[in-house]
Amino acid sequence: MSRSKNVSGGPLKECCSDPMTGFFRDGSCRTCPEDLGAHVVCTEVTEEFLRFSRARGNDLSTPVPAYGFPGLRPGDRWCLCAARWKEAYDAGCAPPVILGATEESVLEHIPLGELQEHATA
Repeated sequence: MSRSKNVSGGPLKECCSDPMTGFFRDGSCRTCPEDLGAHVVCTEVTEEFLRFSRARGNDLSTPVPAYGFPGLRPGDRWCLCAARWKEAYDAGCAPPVILGATEESVLEHIPLGELQEHATA
C-alpha cells in the first residue's frame, strides 16, 4: 500500500479486494498521473447509482470475464472516478462514500462537505 492519505489526513485504508478495485487493482483508491479518471472515491454502490452509471454509458453491473470483472451488485465497494461520483451527486444519486478509503486528491475535484453528506462507515 502506498503512503497516500485519505480525505481526513490519515493513512488511506483499503476500499475492497472482493471484487478487486482501484486503478492499480490492489484494493486501494489511489491514483497516479496515468489515471486520467482519478479513481479515488471509495463508494458502496447502490442499485440507483448502477442504473445511473449504465445510462451514462458505463455499465458496472455486467460481468466482463475477459478483464476479470465480475460486475458489481448493490453493496459492493468500488473506487469510482471523481467526475462520475460528482455527476451522480449533482443528479441526486451519489452512492455512499467511505471517507477513510477515499484518497485526499479527490478534494481537487469535489468539496469535502459533499463527500461528508454521503459518508458511511
